[in-house]
Amino acid sequence: MTTTPTRAAAVRIHNAHKAYGAHRVLNGIDLTVPPGHVAAILGPSGSGKSTLLRAINHLEKLDVGYVSINDEPIGVRRHGERLKELSGRVILRQRRQVGFVFQSFNLFPNLSVLDNVAAGPIATGRHRKPQAHTLAYGLLERVGLADKARAYPRQLSGGQQQRVAIARALALEPGVILFDEPTSALDPELVGEVLSVIKDLAATGTTMIVVTHEIGFAREVADLAVFLDDGRILEQGPPAQVLDQPSHPRTREFLSKVL
Repeated sequence: MTTTPTRAAAVRIHNAHKAYGAHRVLNGIDLTVPPGHVAAILGPSGSGKSTLLRAINHLEKLDVGYVSINDEPIGVRRHGERLKELSGRVILRQRRQVGFVFQSFNLFPNLSVLDNVAAGPIATGRHRKPQAHTLAYGLLERVGLADKARAYPRQLSGGQQQRVAIARALALEPGVILFDEPTSALDPELVGEVLSVIKDLAATGTTMIVVTHEIGFAREVADLAVFLDDGRILEQGPPAQVLDQPSHPRTREFLSKVL
């Protein structure tokens, strides 16, 4: 795998609040992920992890606060103290900076593996079809699936589908890649092959934010471990500190149940 980073981005979350009716999901999140760093977001189910991740590329609109990538607010424009929603066209352009790997792969079932990976660069006008296919094939080589280029998603294992999803996220050369529990839908024996690809990607200097329950992966790969509970960051710091010497009792309680 190449060791040359693309254009790693800095991500900053500014006082993020989000509620669904009376249910408050995010309660004032402030987080900075420097360029080329890997942040592992940990916490119990319902703590706001996936909502936070989706807010980064404006799939979720925050009630208060905003997210910036390389100091550019995503989805909004600042007018003094107020934030104004950008047009859908501009938001789509901004989202090209952000790759997103979902739990459930979200591949197009009617497209070959090669066409799944090439679809983004073609749709955005970044590459014509021949160039997009060349790029896609190279990315499939990178995740160890060049031999599956002409296959369809239904012909692949879950681990292979998730590796295709990672290649697809890379195809737009994003500044940051978001992973929403990328191994949670996989059989246990397939988890390792996906984590291996993500580890290799981390070594290239790509900015990544990973929501995960894989504590060993977070300890080995992440630069920053973030423990979220009830929509708040209770603890953040180097993985050796947060995972091995947590200071917050809720972090200690959570880790005692998952380790």
